[in-house]
Amino acid sequence: MNKLPLPLVNLLRKPGRTLALALLIAFLALAVFGGSVVVLSLRGGLQSLEARLGADIILVPSEAQSKVSFQNMFLQGTTGAFYMDASVLDKALEVEGVEKAAPQTFLASLKADCCSIKIQVIGIDPALDFTVQPWISRSLSREMGDMDVAVGCKVEADVGETIRVYDQRCKVTARLEPTGTGLDTAVYCNMDTMNTLLRAAEEKGVSHRIESGDSVISAVYVKVRDGADIDAVNSCLNGHIRKVTAVRTRSMITGVSDSLAGISRTVTILIAAVWVLAIVILLLTFVLIIRERSREFAVLRLAGASRGMLSRMVLRESALCGLLGGVAGTGLAALLLFPFAQLIESALNLPYLMPETGTVLLLAVGTVLLSVGVAALSSVTAAYRLSRVDPGTALREGN
Repeated sequence: MNKLPLPLVNLLRKPGRTLALALLIAFLALAVFGGSVVVLSLRGGLQSLEARLGADIILVPSEAQSKVSFQNMFLQGTTGAFYMDASVLDKALEVEGVEKAAPQTFLASLKADCCSIKIQVIGIDPALDFTVQPWISRSLSREMGDMDVAVGCKVEADVGETIRVYDQRCKVTARLEPTGTGLDTAVYCNMDTMNTLLRAAEEKGVSHRIESGDSVISAVYVKVRDGADIDAVNSCLNGHIRKVTAVRTRSMITGVSDSLAGISRTVTILIAAVWVLAIVILLLTFVLIIRERSREFAVLRLAGASRGMLSRMVLRESALCGLLGGVAGTGLAALLLFPFAQLIESALNLPYLMPETGTVLLLAVGTVLLSVGVAALSSVTAAYRLSRVDPGTALREGN
């Protein structure tokens, strides 16, 4: 131990005191790192949701809201299926201000003998689609063929494997990047494949027929022309097409954004409260430690140590405690957050997309440095008091 630096020797000589300081700083690091990761994950999920929706307005059957929450289908992956006549697409394109429109057809599979897993199947028209197809193109350089599917990152199927949907074998040709939303549990195919699956579902007793005919879609995604009033176009769509509800995607995202803002404020307040509490406790703790160690410092002064040397020693001891606590708190937060990310997403019921590895590493390093800095700054007052101590007085008081 004699070969170790004096600040480290002092910390090892009082393991209980060192552990208590490190735990307090670890609590601060856990709050800062954990809270920051949660807020960044929520913001990333919201940005991903905005990018993936990609449309200004979505048209759905009027009765869709009574069957399934359309918002929840994207946020939590709630499976659902609702249908309207495919002619809605042409009617939407007739409305002034609509630049382009693309259909989607939904089919909720069953986790039974007919299907490998319970999923939401979404059929798209690659030639018209402007929301999902650009996302799929990042993982698949060609168009999906008949009975080809692209799966979200949470679907338990790898590229090249085959999954069964209503006893129809579909080949997985792509796995998509995570979005932090219910889209991660969906499976995408072209419209020909979807029509095959719809017929197979009907043979299993899952009907999708509607009064107006057999050619059905579930939703129409609408892009409004630049300069057009989105609210006006939304009203025209509602008035022009019967039995269909036009929903602004911004209205869906606003509710999510408000929830995210509330959680962010709460987390920020908690982090600030932990900061204040930790700094106050650390200040008091270091002052008490200096008072307790007054005789030790007096002996060191008589042995030739200057006031500056003792102050630097205290600062180094506190910095080492900060380093130990910062690493421990950051590591514990990582162990609590990353393995249980999906559970956190389900509990919050909000889009939740973890930051990239580089961002997480920078945040971890920043948290550790912050912990070291806070610990060192908290000991400045104690170091100043130490510089004012008279060795003779300290020894007499110790007696």
